[in-house]
Amino acid sequence: MDRSQDLVLKDSEPRIHPTAELKACKLGRYAAIGERVVLREVNVGDFSYFERHSEAIYTTIGKFCSIAANSRINALEHPIERLTQHKVSYRPNEYFRWLGVDAAFRDRRQSKAVTIGHDVWIGHGAVIMPGITIGNGAVVGANAVVTHDVPSYTIVAGMPAKPLRARFSADVAARIEALAWWDWPVEKLARAVPDIQAMPIEAFLDRWENQAF
Repeated sequence: MDRSQDLVLKDSEPRIHPTAELKACKLGRYAAIGERVVLREVNVGDFSYFERHSEAIYTTIGKFCSIAANSRINALEHPIERLTQHKVSYRPNEYFRWLGVDAAFRDRRQSKAVTIGHDVWIGHGAVIMPGITIGNGAVVGANAVVTHDVPSYTIVAGMPAKPLRARFSADVAARIEALAWWDWPVEKLARAVPDIQAMPIEAFLDRWENQAF
């Protein structure tokens, strides 16, 4: 890399607000975790960020995802089939010295992981239920409750969330998938940003589909 390219790039270390709480997480380059965010066993891809007061558990998040404030990914499940759905049945250790965490219930929760693709926008206050998969380029509206998988490049909203429209035509969406711009070297991405800002999507694809690094 020459010096001119080096001057374009900033420190790629993840940024974590001092009030955030993370346990057993993996953060990619340029990831950012905001104020009072709580993450448990979450993998966050390059350039993805969480705004303030969001929470996630047992989740894999792709690159370039935008997670708005107060969102909840993989919302807590309670064992409603038991005598009590209260956590006294699955985390009795919080109340009694001689009883431990219910490992079977924890395994059940871990088996319902959430998977979020690349370039996904999750709106303010949205809730993603256990076991959901959200495709690349999708949009989840503010305060939506997502109870079913969301296809790539689809905008959903509501309680429960339902599809509103596609972001792009099927042909354009397929071209974006093939481009896989989220895997570009950061130097190439930096060169492409002015075109991303200025060009209609099909003109951008025409110019960049065959661009070498």
